[in-house]
Amino acid sequence: MMTTDERYMQRCLSLARKAIGYTYPNPLVGSVIIHEGKIIGEGWHAKAGEPHAEVNAIASVKDKDLLKESTLYVNLEPCAHFGKTPPCADLIIEKEIPKIVIGCVDINSKVAGKGIEHLRQAGREVIVGVLEAECQALNARFFTFHAQQRPYIILKWAQTRDGFIAPLQQEQQKPVWISNAFSQQLTHLWRAQEGAILVGKHTVQKDNPSLTTRHWVGDNPLRLVIDNDHVLPKTLAVFQGDPAVVLTISPNCSMPKQVCNYLYERQIQSLIVEGGAQVLQQFIDEGLWDEARIFVGDTRFSEGLSAPQLQSDLQAIQPIATDLLLIYRNL
Repeated sequence: MMTTDERYMQRCLSLARKAIGYTYPNPLVGSVIIHEGKIIGEGWHAKAGEPHAEVNAIASVKDKDLLKESTLYVNLEPCAHFGKTPPCADLIIEKEIPKIVIGCVDINSKVAGKGIEHLRQAGREVIVGVLEAECQALNARFFTFHAQQRPYIILKWAQTRDGFIAPLQQEQQKPVWISNAFSQQLTHLWRAQEGAILVGKHTVQKDNPSLTTRHWVGDNPLRLVIDNDHVLPKTLAVFQGDPAVVLTISPNCSMPKQVCNYLYERQIQSLIVEGGAQVLQQFIDEGLWDEARIFVGDTRFSEGLSAPQLQSDLQAIQPIATDLLLIYRNL
């Protein structure tokens, strides 16, 4: 059974999720303000450059005098530095909110405990670590980026019931669909939530993918294509609309690490690797991945290009109409 603090922190997480895909490079944050057992204010960080969750929650309180007798809940440590917006810790102190309950510490070097220290020095009661694991998981991209200096990496592919990712021969330069329309739409939702998407040259040559979010409302991820020889014609779908980046990979260094370094330098916190099989396998072999999302379609090829080999514990199985979605995590 959840404690009162956990219940309100769960509400913070629900609010924070409303902005998935829109806050990067900032984390997902929700905040709730409680007075005598009732929610009197709540808010979330909607977009980078706009007010933070705590600011929006405080602004939503009709009777500001109640703040002096209230508790503010937030899933991530309030900032104590000037960025595009003023420090949230200063506002909390200014409004004389006496108690602050925080889900987890912000490991960004600009914050990293400074917000908590600032609040305590101002005489506020601060509780840290409520639903800590859940709060860290919500911002796995943000934490991975700052702790490991690389993007959070999601591997995604579709395979047949008999373990093939593509047929041996393709008569047309377009995808041979293995997953159903619902799974394809879900893929486009995922693209809208992440910063970048990567495919290899052979996938572009065979399938002519656009790698966009055309079946979902949201921004397209940065499209990356590995093409060392720059032989792909600019008339292909991936080069239409928003610019795509062609990566030239040095043979003297790991391809996955080069991709990660490029994205880290560009401050991009997450990457979907969608193909092909060799590109996916290289990330797997080097252990450079965080999640694998595999659609198993209701079809068989009997022969074809084998799906990547992943040795990891299965975390979840979800039916998507006639498909199965397998979720793995690199724990």
